[in-house]
Amino acid sequence: MAKLISHVGIAVKSLDASIPFYRDVLGMEFEGTEVVAEQKVKVAFLVVGESRIELLEPTSDDSPVAKFLEKNGEGTHHIAYQVDDLAAALADLKAKGVRLIDETPRRGAHGSLIAFIHPKASGGVLTELCQAH
Repeated sequence: MAKLISHVGIAVKSLDASIPFYRDVLGMEFEGTEVVAEQKVKVAFLVVGESRIELLEPTSDDSPVAKFLEKNGEGTHHIAYQVDDLAAALADLKAKGVRLIDETPRRGAHGSLIAFIHPKASGGVLTELCQAH
């Protein structure tokens, strides 16, 4: 099912304050920012090897990322795995009794399809599956 680690999502209070560390200090390639209105976040992607770091800044106080920051502070938010067929992967997980946040794919950054597995099903780690468009 999972082909590779697509990205690691990191919740931050400010993209402007966080990007320089990853880009200038760690030397990652900065790909730019994008607002994902449906998720109420502004994201920045930075390339590291075959994977990416996704920095997530909330655009609204009722954003899930804003709630995460309020409860946990800045830090690792989720890990995302790339799959070839997200709908099939979700059907397989559901058939196996895995607790899902999303039972059907929704839109994420870069026009990709995404869905989340509940952290209680994956050892406390919020897990995202994504399918490139």
